[in-house]
Amino acid sequence: MIKITLPDGTIKEHAKGSSPMDVAKGISEGFARNVISAKYNDTIVETVTPLTEDGTLTLYTWNDKEGKKAFWHSSSHVVAQALEELYPGAKLTIGPAIDNGFYYDVDFGDRSISEKDFQEIEKKALEIARGKHDYKMRAVTKAEALNKYKAQGNEYKVELIENLEDGTITFCDHDTFTDLCRGGHIPNTGIIKAIKILSVAGAYWRGNENNKQLTRVYGISFPKQKELTEYLELLEQAKQRDHRKLGKELELFTFSAKVGQGLPLWLPKGAALRERLENFLKKAQKKAGYEMVVTPHIGQKELYVTSGHYAKYGEDSFQPIRTPKMDEEFLLKPMNCPHHCEIFNFKPHSYKDLPKRFAEFGTVYRYEQSGELHGLTRVRGFTQDDAHIFCTPDQLAEEFKNVIDLTLYVLGSLGFGNFTAQVSVRDLNTPEKYIGSVENWEKAENAIINAATEKGLDFVVESGEAAFYGPKLDFMVKDALGRQWQLGTIQVDYNLPERFDLTYKGSDNELHRPVMIHRAPFGSMERFIALLLEHTGGNFPLWLIPEQAIVLPISEKHEKYAQKVLNSLENHEIRALVDKRSETVGKKIREAEMNKIPFMLIVGDNEEQENTISVRRHGGDDLGSITLTDFSNLVTNEINSTLKSF
Repeated sequence: MIKITLPDGTIKEHAKGSSPMDVAKGISEGFARNVISAKYNDTIVETVTPLTEDGTLTLYTWNDKEGKKAFWHSSSHVVAQALEELYPGAKLTIGPAIDNGFYYDVDFGDRSISEKDFQEIEKKALEIARGKHDYKMRAVTKAEALNKYKAQGNEYKVELIENLEDGTITFCDHDTFTDLCRGGHIPNTGIIKAIKILSVAGAYWRGNENNKQLTRVYGISFPKQKELTEYLELLEQAKQRDHRKLGKELELFTFSAKVGQGLPLWLPKGAALRERLENFLKKAQKKAGYEMVVTPHIGQKELYVTSGHYAKYGEDSFQPIRTPKMDEEFLLKPMNCPHHCEIFNFKPHSYKDLPKRFAEFGTVYRYEQSGELHGLTRVRGFTQDDAHIFCTPDQLAEEFKNVIDLTLYVLGSLGFGNFTAQVSVRDLNTPEKYIGSVENWEKAENAIINAATEKGLDFVVESGEAAFYGPKLDFMVKDALGRQWQLGTIQVDYNLPERFDLTYKGSDNELHRPVMIHRAPFGSMERFIALLLEHTGGNFPLWLIPEQAIVLPISEKHEKYAQKVLNSLENHEIRALVDKRSETVGKKIREAEMNKIPFMLIVGDNEEQENTISVRRHGGDDLGSITLTDFSNLVTNEINSTLKSF
């Protein structure tokens, strides 16, 4: 017998060799019918994997993140089989699960597929799924694996296998299909009831532009047709809220091929929006004791070698800038933190000087692959609302909690109230990915977990999601469409102070090492504005929106009064403009609605005689005729209700 511990601490005894599905059935037959994946001793296993030692078992259903991952990974196998049968000679490469669905990269040779082929692929994949074929894992030798794919002429699988160790290679079989796979599948294909091919795109093999471009087939699947229907409806809503579409319509930003891919150009309205966001955070930061600094857009290569960023991100950075001086190289700044470390190093510090809180809206540059660029959410140049706190170990807990408060204030003021927190820690199985001592990592991870607990955050711990230099607390926010995004990051770092030899003099007159906190409530201005656009559908909070009101004179003779109204609004610090075009009021209202302007102020004979305005809200609500003072109070009260003082 072996002892199996469940997540709630319950211990079940089962015969050695029992499977996760046997354990599920022991809990209840109804529950077992919903189990589609499992994890044993922190390793994803098949539901039929024999368990041979005591351990901890987690059983997943479709409602769990890991369950969906197994479901979509299994579905990628089914779609791969469909593609292989429909397109003989196509070479399969890799097909992982992603946040929403899966993809499979395929070399179709001289052929290509497009949207007109999607229905046939879906039909074939569903036909395979209905066969209820079991997924079966089997170990193979490296020689067997190589022989199989060499015989097929699949150089991609051969390359993958050549980088694997003999004794660690497994195949997954279902129906007549076999694929190189590490595992993590649902019990059988019959659980897949709905499949949709979403799109195709080009993708270089292994993300290297020097390699051949493959066809990436994106898809998604569900255990019920109804869920696919609901998802497609959500996708349609998302198209209407796409920040690229709204950014163009609202004239916030643009891109230029002459300027370069992934380098956004902010138009006047967008620049004003950014400035308001920056001023909003600057005001809160000032109250919290931050000092603003400014650092250059470039730095000597050695700066980033010292920090460790060059070793970790050198391949994703722009190539070094060489000067006329021999062996002198600069990099476009990929991170602000090394610069802030040097600012701390400007002069000696005493424990009485700490904490030091340096903040900067610093623009950084990373050479993202062209295929990965996406509007404002994935760019090559972006501005971080960066700050770094240098404190004593005794101050760490309080400083970290203060940053949590600031982040919650920022998210709450912008309507992102639905979130969970994620404590991102090391993957203990891959220590080579991280710098610094185990002792410092443990201290940093415990500090974050304790702070999140004390603040009462609903948080989960995710292994392997830490930055290379330290663990972090990420805020995972749900938008209006229920999609989850990572917004706001706080990191504890014992390593950069070590690498830059940062010190302060303690009360014992000895030199000590400060602890560093990295934080960025917005993350990047570009990505944050993109997500805010999609979350609000362009209907920004009233305090933030570029134009809060538009004055619509009924005819030319009312323009003088309209200008008087505008002057009064500006005196009350309400952002407004007058539409003096010789168009009908109806057309002006329709266009103001399209431009998401919150208030339309219509003025004619009656309003001019009574010194009032006729107010219409975006969306159609008619507030009637009111005085300018009453309107000013309405705007002020609405702003104050969402923008609380920090």
